[in-house]
Amino acid sequence: METVVSGIRPTGNLHLGNYFGAIRNFLKMQEQNNCFFFIADYHSLTTHPTPADLHGNVKQVLVEYLACGIDPEKATLYIQSDLPETAELYLLLNMNAYLGELERVTTFKEKARKQPENINAGLLTYPSLMAADIIIHKAHKVPVGKDQEQHLEMTRTLARRFNRMYNTDLFPEPQAFNFGENLVKIPGLDGSGKMGKSEGEGNAIFLAEDPKSIRKKVMRAVTDAGPTDPNAPKSEPVENLFTLMKVLSSPDTVHYFEEQYNNLQIRYGDMKKQLAEDIIRFSSPLRERILEISADESYLSKVVRMGAEKAHESGAKTIKEAREIIGFRKF
Repeated sequence: METVVSGIRPTGNLHLGNYFGAIRNFLKMQEQNNCFFFIADYHSLTTHPTPADLHGNVKQVLVEYLACGIDPEKATLYIQSDLPETAELYLLLNMNAYLGELERVTTFKEKARKQPENINAGLLTYPSLMAADIIIHKAHKVPVGKDQEQHLEMTRTLARRFNRMYNTDLFPEPQAFNFGENLVKIPGLDGSGKMGKSEGEGNAIFLAEDPKSIRKKVMRAVTDAGPTDPNAPKSEPVENLFTLMKVLSSPDTVHYFEEQYNNLQIRYGDMKKQLAEDIIRFSSPLRERILEISADESYLSKVVRMGAEKAHESGAKTIKEAREIIGFRKF
């Protein structure tokens, strides 16, 4: 059985893009692999060093993971900061991570451009922390998007370097987990790009969002002036709406609006109303489950405690081996 590791930052509510892009696949992975899913609260400090409600954000992601079906009995679901061994391995990896290679990481250069007043050491050494998260459990596979592929390559570099420097085979070199045709890219409502908070609150539909808010957001989704040539390709904003509909609506509904579009008779307002109701139908059971779990503090405490224990069992063993290999021994 292969070990799989994946983390998500606690930056607020999860959205439909998170669900269809990763979480739905996590549910399959937990049945077939030794999975470690963690909430990356350390990572969040690299861009938000003084979070307004770190604990609340962590709880929200935890609740929504559970509501989506991640099973703490099948997978290890834990909070990153509950595993101090990660911080120790991060320190050890940083001793052999070089300034030049860290400065060349694309995401570091982008973030440094966007936040020139906050180019901190954590931002620079983000790849080392990500590597520690992964190899602390000796992971074989890591589900990553395109924006994280360079970080995963850094993880392999650091794992390989540790093994070479200390003449060991302690760390496997993790590979990207390929979802193949199961990976669905969910577009946002702003007419371009993927669904996400970074593009603005109005671009994403959140799993815990109430029906009134969903209707309001969808009705404001960007479209165009309407089709004039049935043979011309759809504009990106309209193609995005059809993509959402193909994921969330019935085939008959999609077929109806495709015909309306091809006959140059489509009314985008009607399409948006239908899409909003289909999103509500899909998300309402999740929202109810989220509210139910969020109110059960004893259950959440049990899940967090169990996750920390399982993660510690794995991480402590790795750190003990790493320390002995480097030469840290008790007198």
